[in-house]
Amino acid sequence: MKILTVIGARPQFVKAAAVSREIKKHKGIKETIVHTGQHFDRSMSDIFFDEMEIPKPDFNLNINGLSHGAMTGQMMEKLDTILMNVRPDFVLVYGDTNSTLAGALCASKLHFKVAHVEAGLRSFNMCMPEEVNRIIVDRISNVLFCPTGTAVNNLKKEGFDNFGCSIIRSGDVMYDAALYYAGKSSAKSLILVDKLLKKDQYVLATIHRAENTDDMVRLSSIVKALNEIARDQRVVLPIHPRTKKILQQNKLGLKVDVIDPVGYFDMLELIKNCAVVMTDSGGLQKEAYFFGKKCITLRDETEWVELVEGGFNDVVGSEYQKIMDSYFRSGSKQCDFKADLYGDGSASRKIIETLLAYGGKDCQS
Repeated sequence: MKILTVIGARPQFVKAAAVSREIKKHKGIKETIVHTGQHFDRSMSDIFFDEMEIPKPDFNLNINGLSHGAMTGQMMEKLDTILMNVRPDFVLVYGDTNSTLAGALCASKLHFKVAHVEAGLRSFNMCMPEEVNRIIVDRISNVLFCPTGTAVNNLKKEGFDNFGCSIIRSGDVMYDAALYYAGKSSAKSLILVDKLLKKDQYVLATIHRAENTDDMVRLSSIVKALNEIARDQRVVLPIHPRTKKILQQNKLGLKVDVIDPVGYFDMLELIKNCAVVMTDSGGLQKEAYFFGKKCITLRDETEWVELVEGGFNDVVGSEYQKIMDSYFRSGSKQCDFKADLYGDGSASRKIIETLLAYGGKDCQS
């Protein structure tokens, strides 16, 4: 069996690491990895391949820094040629980025089967580019690997039972990765020592989504809240290059511990040892849960609704007072972090076993 994997952004590197490790156990599978280049500098890309022992990409398209249309179009142009040369049994795509969309569209138009890992997620906000990508990729995929029961239900409500695809509740491959790499990060990461960080005595924050960074009212409010929280305890913010540029251009001064982007091991250690997570990242919301940390989500909605329903995640948007109120509440409510929301850590095995079972057959329920 030939699998062509399309990845391009940090969360996809984490997911692909777990699944590629499972692929290696099967001599009858050949994986070809295409890195679109969507995250291109060493701190956002290469370091993940090195740390997580992901096979080096067979193809690196080096496409980045463009508009949504230009980026997706150039990815598709190059992927067309690769697909026709490799002729995979499955094209494996992850998440909801432009890389995901380009890989799925190319495969579908060329009549190669598509398997979508992290299918069925919905924020119900069509202004989010990621939401558009999710819906399109799900609709043209042959096998939909859902991380949660909520994701399965979303697809069924949208009529996917009638679309000739297979809906599989696989569990979450990010949980597989977190379990596998948690021990390695403790041994290999020095970030707590380097930054003089003490357990449960700092806030871990990230900001990168366009809905926040491209709206100066929202961004200013978030910056104001983070600066105020930093008066109470340390706030550590690994900054995305694009966010850093926007803050500088608009002269928004962060009075927190701004650090360069970090590798996966360093990020795991930052999550495991922080007091609370504040983020607009979808992946970090889950990683906070994996390691028993409350999360304050700086968005108006989340696709991870089970975290909100369980009290693990507080969705506050960008309003200053809501952020502050949530922060001061975060230590008071106790939650059962042992709840089985994302499977048992065997999602990658289920995904590969499913693809092997289908083989060359039509992927229909």
